[in-house]
Amino acid sequence: MGPTSPLAMPNTPPLAPPPIAEAPVAEQPVLKSTEPVATTVQPTPAIRPIPPPPPTRATLPPIRPVTRAATVAPNPVSGVGSAKTGRWRDEIPSLKSSVTTAAATASGSGDSDDEPLEPIHRTTQIPSWLISTVLHLLLLLILALISLPPGSGLSRVLLTIGQSERETPVELAEFSIDPTEQVTDSDALEDVPMDLDIESLLTEVTMDVPIPMPEAGQSDSSENMSEPVEIETGESATLNIAKPMFGGRSGAMRKALLAIYGGTQETEDAVELGLQWLKAQQQRNGSWSLRGPYSDGGTSENNCAATAMALIAFMGAGNTHQEGPYAKEVERGIKWLVSQQDRNGFMAKTARDHERMYAQAQATIAICELYGMTQDSWLRTPSELAVEFATQSQAAEGGWRYEPGFDSDTSVTGWFLMGLKSAQSAGIPVKQKVFYGVIRFLDSVQSYDGAAYGYQQRRDASPAMTAEGLLCRQYLGWQKNVPAMRLGLETLVDGHMMSLSDRDVYYWYYATQALHHYGGPMWKRWNAVMSYELPRAQVKQGAEKGSWSPQQDDWGGTAGRLYTTCLSIYCLEVYYRHMPLYSHGE
Repeated sequence: MGPTSPLAMPNTPPLAPPPIAEAPVAEQPVLKSTEPVATTVQPTPAIRPIPPPPPTRATLPPIRPVTRAATVAPNPVSGVGSAKTGRWRDEIPSLKSSVTTAAATASGSGDSDDEPLEPIHRTTQIPSWLISTVLHLLLLLILALISLPPGSGLSRVLLTIGQSERETPVELAEFSIDPTEQVTDSDALEDVPMDLDIESLLTEVTMDVPIPMPEAGQSDSSENMSEPVEIETGESATLNIAKPMFGGRSGAMRKALLAIYGGTQETEDAVELGLQWLKAQQQRNGSWSLRGPYSDGGTSENNCAATAMALIAFMGAGNTHQEGPYAKEVERGIKWLVSQQDRNGFMAKTARDHERMYAQAQATIAICELYGMTQDSWLRTPSELAVEFATQSQAAEGGWRYEPGFDSDTSVTGWFLMGLKSAQSAGIPVKQKVFYGVIRFLDSVQSYDGAAYGYQQRRDASPAMTAEGLLCRQYLGWQKNVPAMRLGLETLVDGHMMSLSDRDVYYWYYATQALHHYGGPMWKRWNAVMSYELPRAQVKQGAEKGSWSPQQDDWGGTAGRLYTTCLSIYCLEVYYRHMPLYSHGE
């Protein structure tokens, strides 16, 4: 036999070997010599020889020491060594010692190679700023969706970032309209105790006679509010103006104003009957029509104007899209009207050419009044767009007419001025130069030093344009003691008193407002006729019950029954529709 080798089999006598299944397998240690070793087996005749173990490499590959002990995971990793095919079980033991021991020695414990390898997990941390950004964006989106009114959907979101450049409106003399907080929920007055200070409810209303307050638990519905308070009126009574201009349309203030300015049960009943007729005429999409479905409709269609006029009538009696017996009708109507507005603020694109600006001005009044009454945020942007359109479309003469930015007349200008004043009262800024332009235009169409007004420059004065011009002067700052105002109003009362034999509801509408603001004996004379004749002229039976016939009216044949009905309702709401511009004793 050759030289002794660590891999040589031990010497055994020539006896029959034990069964193969029980033959021990010798452990093979790591070679320390680089010389190859030959292994021989003693042949045994007639006995099946035991096969030698497979040839092995002279040396085992070295185990790479671990030099970064601090970064090794605390759990041991098995399966160290180079890969090789045909490896015998337990030929290369696995590492079981610690990391420090593994770096110092190349041998390990005899654990099986079959032990599965543990995966190494790598953790990637998300930056905190990214998580914060995502959460804030989600929160802003949720808040935006919550702020939308029910059923309106998300149609357009305007986000403006930057420093505000709004101009603080310069208050005109006598009637600065500063938006103040108002109580619009008439139900809130039901539980008011009788001994409560009246000034806390009536916003600086002072009179020399008491104002009966509603009893605790008494409803402030339109049925009860239609009954005026029996209160003596006269020159000795005083009224300090409360702002904004929509503050008298409900509650105790409405009752007080009815009593002071001569409202009656008949005027309130006529208003309610007229609103019921308007409710029945609303179309399925929420709009109204100038042509039907009622009889005696207008000669042309103008849904924008019809819807705006109907909404103004409902709001004049204290109804909004949030409260009031006609809240549902107002909500449907205002949603339709806002849906007609384009990005420039224009809403009357379906009207005829010479009717578009009338409709746009009336729609501006409706939207801005409703925003002023409710301060509902979703109406803010449509109101601002309407004001911007009015500002941009003002003509060089200072007024408005049939086309934006071209020419001016007193009729269209009056409607636009009321829309801008409604916006200003609601808290929407209006550039002061717009009002200066209107003053310049009125100067160009006036006569008798401002006591009379014509339709355009070099046109004769008329009762309707004079009444509209004087009302504009009142809203633009004329004081009550201006001689031209008194002269103009006296001319209207003495020479053009309201009469059903000479129907012109357009003239009645403006004369009623101007005389109501002025007050005094002239208003009493006018109101004594108006408060009696208008309810008497209302249709009391049949399909058109609650409306006013357009027949024999100067413009009723063209504009139709809805037009005459709405303007008649405005006249009967005059006691509380707008707060008076002048103190009663002024």
